[in-house]
Amino acid sequence: MGMIKDEYDVEGYSPTDTDHAEKHISSRLPVYADDTGAVPGESFTVGNSLYAKIQRFAGKYSIEQRGIERVPEDERTDTNLVKVGTMWLAANMVVSSFAIGALAVPVFQLGFVDALLTILFINLLGITPVCFFSTFGPVFGLRQMVLSRFFFGWYGVKIIAVFNVLACVGWSSVNVIVGAQLLNAVNSNVPGYAGIIIIAAATFLVTLFGYKVVHYYEFYSWIPSFIIFLIVLGEFAHSGAFVNLPMKTGTSEAGGVLSFAASVFGFATGWTSYAADYTVYQPRNVSRVRTFLWTWLGLIFPLLFTEMLGLAVATAMTFDPVTFEPTNSYSKGYRGSGIGGLLAAVLFPPLGRFGQFCLVVLALSIIANNCPNIYSVGLSLQILGRWTQAVPRFLWTFIGTLIYCAIAIPGYSHFESVLENFMLVIGYWLAIYEGITLPEHFIFKGGIRGYDPAIYTSPHLLPPGIAAIVAFGFGVFGAVMGMAQTWFIGPIGKRIGTPGYGGDVGFPLAFAFAFLAYCALRTVEKRQFNR
Repeated sequence: MGMIKDEYDVEGYSPTDTDHAEKHISSRLPVYADDTGAVPGESFTVGNSLYAKIQRFAGKYSIEQRGIERVPEDERTDTNLVKVGTMWLAANMVVSSFAIGALAVPVFQLGFVDALLTILFINLLGITPVCFFSTFGPVFGLRQMVLSRFFFGWYGVKIIAVFNVLACVGWSSVNVIVGAQLLNAVNSNVPGYAGIIIIAAATFLVTLFGYKVVHYYEFYSWIPSFIIFLIVLGEFAHSGAFVNLPMKTGTSEAGGVLSFAASVFGFATGWTSYAADYTVYQPRNVSRVRTFLWTWLGLIFPLLFTEMLGLAVATAMTFDPVTFEPTNSYSKGYRGSGIGGLLAAVLFPPLGRFGQFCLVVLALSIIANNCPNIYSVGLSLQILGRWTQAVPRFLWTFIGTLIYCAIAIPGYSHFESVLENFMLVIGYWLAIYEGITLPEHFIFKGGIRGYDPAIYTSPHLLPPGIAAIVAFGFGVFGAVMGMAQTWFIGPIGKRIGTPGYGGDVGFPLAFAFAFLAYCALRTVEKRQFNR
């Protein structure tokens, strides 16, 4: 395929097409793009700019040099769809997923059956957008945030990228706190900050090398975690400590179920905003159905298994009905060291030092959980502007690592409230994202044939983004109306559940408000701008 001088400037030259002048960027960036907007891998090292020198240095150590540039079809050679499934299998076969299920009892005061059903049905709902957008990577060779330009426009997507950066950094902070708690439960002499630094450094080493190494690591890393969770299941079942907590009734039950559902949904659908990042090197002709199914299998099994296991173990916790002080080893462990202490109560008495080893393995499972977050944070940052794209992905990975460590270390002792509130907020913004992207795809673009990937760097050809941003605002309004968090309860959320606590309906209202507003506004926008 012929090469043309398109998006990127070469030293001593300038774009020849005046229509593309707005796409001009400095010579620090990759040099050539072909007539589909794809950028060959060898172009990243051309020239004597600082950017090219850094990329050549990275190439010596097999560090992935590509950022948000479109992958040419002849470089999409990763034909193993099993790796797509194991990518998400490893990222969710982790203690953070276990923690989500465990929150049902001490935080939301649910029974066993109602929490179990919530986990089942909300996960089925939450992972569907992740599976759907994973199929876009092979078709277009574009990252998820770049694909979002086709929904939010050139400028509107920058707002979405900011939310995604916050999501990546926030998830990483929450996850690494869980891992540090586990290490502290094994050895109380290991302070929280030390555990955070250990896990963050290991995660950085994996994500530094990029797509191939992340996939390779995730392909195997789920196996030891799965074995340890099976040991947890066996030891807990043998202990006889499980309690089939009865389902409650009335407004308090409704509020608890809805708020727990928001947390489960936020965790399950949290991968949506970078789903395509991990399939961009798959061939264009790969089956979209098979990509969807492998992603679905990789998500649903670990989410259901770990969250239901966490729920089951949490039923063993008992508290004094008057003082709410812990009264058994499970509740004391949870109160003292969070999820790490709860797992220690299962493993330490019967297994001794081997139980401690099991907790260390689960702590290190956070690496697999955080790899997608830290790999994708650099891609989202590159969307923000020309200058951010001029910074190689792997440098942003390092900066992102420093930032989430700076957040996690002071937040270590407040894991439960941080986790609950963060899950809900993430659920809100992703519900809005889905309420805009899905109608654009199915209604206004009429399916996958409605996209022209070659225009992904052309602001004047992409949608204006006005309808999307205004609809996003409507979605935020819906979320505020329905939210029920410790720091704010919306007027609709206040009408559900126990007075003073409410019930969280923020994410369905966020989706509905965004969806309806976008359908109306996009109809007018498309008629006016014809794009």
